[in-house]
Amino acid sequence: MSNQQQNVRSTASLFEPYTLGGLTIPTRVVMAPMTRSFSPNGVPGPDVAAYYRRRAENGVGLIITEGTLIDHPAATDDPNVPNFHGEAALNGWAEVVRQVHEAGGKIMPQIWHIGMTRPVGAQPNPEALPIGPSGLDLNGNPVTEPMTQAEIKRVIQAYADAAANAKRIGFDGVEIHGAHGYLIDQFLWERTNRRTDEYGGDMMKRARFAIEVVAAVRAAVGPDFPVAIRLSQWKTTHYDAKLADTPEKLEQLLTALSEAGVDIFHCSTRRFWEPEFAGSDLNFAGWAKKLTGKTVITVGSVGLDEAFTSLFTEGKGAGKKDIDELLKRLEDQEFDLVAVGRALLADPEWAAKVREGRFDELKAFTPEALKTLV
Repeated sequence: MSNQQQNVRSTASLFEPYTLGGLTIPTRVVMAPMTRSFSPNGVPGPDVAAYYRRRAENGVGLIITEGTLIDHPAATDDPNVPNFHGEAALNGWAEVVRQVHEAGGKIMPQIWHIGMTRPVGAQPNPEALPIGPSGLDLNGNPVTEPMTQAEIKRVIQAYADAAANAKRIGFDGVEIHGAHGYLIDQFLWERTNRRTDEYGGDMMKRARFAIEVVAAVRAAVGPDFPVAIRLSQWKTTHYDAKLADTPEKLEQLLTALSEAGVDIFHCSTRRFWEPEFAGSDLNFAGWAKKLTGKTVITVGSVGLDEAFTSLFTEGKGAGKKDIDELLKRLEDQEFDLVAVGRALLADPEWAAKVREGRFDELKAFTPEALKTLV
């Protein structure tokens, strides 16, 4: 048996179907959400549909779209990030769904508001001030006034409306972006949430906004439509941040979100092989599964050159350990699904090549890949 045949066999667990309720995902490979900014005036066009279709055609079981914007004027600082509201954008997304389904894949939009990471005066609505729980940026500096309770209710409704639209136009589920220091995460994190009302205080009070968003989304889509939430400990520019520094605190948060209606926890780490807490090898996704029993997606440097492709071009080195470890954890059911980010951005055929043992054909990610929709 050749090395390539052995490697094909070793990756077989990535290509087994996974069923959640009424949804069967054809493989365990998930396309991670990655902002691309190729939707002029917030409208995804035929090139965006073709971009996602190519991944579905090549063995990606579930696509989670780039972050898409709920209906709020300060949701983004980039007019080329796609909206998830308005007839033109939703029609564009309906065509994306059609193409992905035609290619045999499943797809969920990630619904998003960037909160206080938006600079004052940013496009496309320079008059709209950034919003956040306490009006603080990620360094804890005051920028604007804290959100009023009326604003909080308006934004929660915008998340619910986006989720209802996702179901209406044929998506297979919806993911709420609650990670990386954006709006929902700003409520969760004590550095950016200094509120003294019911939306601030201890972990569970800071989680109230996230819980209410999840509950509103669940109410909008009904009991059987999959709802995911992406969470992270780290924030953009704050890689050492922790929402929960113990498993007990994490359990509090995840249990509350689960009870509010989350079916899938998408657990963002920078490197999937790093343990989340001392004394256990479990990563963030592994802990989420252990604590809730829910479906979990792991993500973090899967398929990057030093962590994957070096295995197949050189046959040795760190890549061997990393991919073997990923597969062992998947086979041990530490997590259920594996999200691939930059490697899939660079190479739409990544999953097919891995499945078929064409490892020497894998294209390594480079920053150049960000400039076009491959």
